[in-house]
Amino acid sequence: MTQNEIKERIAELKMDYIRAQDDLEKLESVGRDGASAEKRLTRIEDELSELRKLEE
Repeated sequence: MTQNEIKERIAELKMDYIRAQDDLEKLESVGRDGASAEKRLTRIEDELSELRKLEE
């Protein structure tokens, strides 16, 4: 993966993270279980962490 591809993927993941946070907030505001959104956030965080290591 090139540095440019890594940066593009990080940007995509940041947008996905924002959407997942919004989804989680909506679910919690109506009293629904947000476990799947929390898992999605964790997966995104993990991938971001790995990509940032590659970026160095």
